[in-house]
Amino acid sequence: MKVIICGAGQVGWQIARHLSSEKNDVTVVDNNAELVARATDTLDVQGISGHASYPDVLDRAGARDADMIIAATHSDEVNMVTCQVAHSVFNVPRKIARLRAQSYLDAIYADLYRRDHLPIDVVISPEREVAEAVLKRLQAPSAFDIESFLDGKVQLLGVQLGEDCPVINTPLRQLTDLFSTLSAIVVGVRREGSLFAPEPGDQLFAGDQIYVFTKTSDVNRTLEVFGKTTKRQERVVILGGGNVGLAVARELETREDRIRAKVIELDRSVAELAADALERTVVLNGDGMVRELMKEAGVPRADAILAVTDDDKVNLLASVRAKAEGCPMSICLVNDPSLVGLMEPLNIDAYINPRTQTVSSILRHIRHGKVREVYSLGDAEAEVIEAQVLSTSPIAGKPIREVDFPEGVLVGAVMKGDEVLKPSGKLRIDEGDVVTLFCMAADVPEVERLLQVTIDFF
Repeated sequence: MKVIICGAGQVGWQIARHLSSEKNDVTVVDNNAELVARATDTLDVQGISGHASYPDVLDRAGARDADMIIAATHSDEVNMVTCQVAHSVFNVPRKIARLRAQSYLDAIYADLYRRDHLPIDVVISPEREVAEAVLKRLQAPSAFDIESFLDGKVQLLGVQLGEDCPVINTPLRQLTDLFSTLSAIVVGVRREGSLFAPEPGDQLFAGDQIYVFTKTSDVNRTLEVFGKTTKRQERVVILGGGNVGLAVARELETREDRIRAKVIELDRSVAELAADALERTVVLNGDGMVRELMKEAGVPRADAILAVTDDDKVNLLASVRAKAEGCPMSICLVNDPSLVGLMEPLNIDAYINPRTQTVSSILRHIRHGKVREVYSLGDAEAEVIEAQVLSTSPIAGKPIREVDFPEGVLVGAVMKGDEVLKPSGKLRIDEGDVVTLFCMAADVPEVERLLQVTIDFF
């Protein structure tokens, strides 16, 4: 597949890294020559320096025979014009654009992106992706990561194991015997900074970070098995009233469980806009790092603080101060991946990386076969892929034990019709089934080969 990626920043570079490692023909375009040089020096990609929306630049990038263009520059308008030029001049079949301004994302203007208007096939909003990730974290407050699969029937939970975890030093194969009615299956373990797919005989140790698949109905019980308590969230404080904070507060206002929220925003004009847009949420204007304002916002009595400003250091320090004031849970927005290692020493419960969320959203739309969902783990160390099995797939009609999966791949769950099944060696994967697979990054190309259709399918 020939792909042009416009924008060589964090998101563009990461997408280029994924696609080039899978032997796609990738060209990166950016008007910053240094970013283009970084991409071409570190990745197996071609680079063009210039404005992505200029027709001559896209022509030099190979748009005349490109299969897809991904517009992920820092400018919404450049991304939109790039897709228009790619369609009108070069007839590129598939166009994906990252848009951040909320006015462009309003549902009442969705008609704008029709092929006879502004032809964008997929619109990605980083702020909305992050807001959804924050809300998912609130669903399982004792998990550091959470993502839904199989139409919301299955959850992937990231759990940090403590000394009080009742199943540490227990081989994974024994978990099925100990909890025969539990749907949970451990698919990934991060130990001493390294992520791997565990073997049935592997044990879990205190300090491990694990990724576990479980039915949504079993989430609370699964967390208890791994030593985590579950507590309903009733009060949250949101630090940051910009696009992310506002999206989270709006969603909380529509929920049936009626979580009460307060917003703290430093910029007065932004605070006023948030106050006008929200109906039941109190918005406070001031510095969220100030102890007196934290107390006024009710941080010591809150169940969680969501630090989602556009400043990583403010988010980190505010989270630390909130926990010092008595708030039991902190969720932190972190753009710089090098800061992730500070989460555990600073006692921050969960973090969200906008880049990871955006990359996962884009990958979801460019995989081969009938891929329905892609979720990137860590710093692109692994992926969880949800895909429908086609009749021509090499895995169709075989029991799981007979499928030649790479060592770094584990089946997390299988859905037959509307029924979700816990994977076992004898479970047969049939045409039409939907599977979720944990894949180490190096094994993604082989998994795609196992999932994609052959030429005779057409």
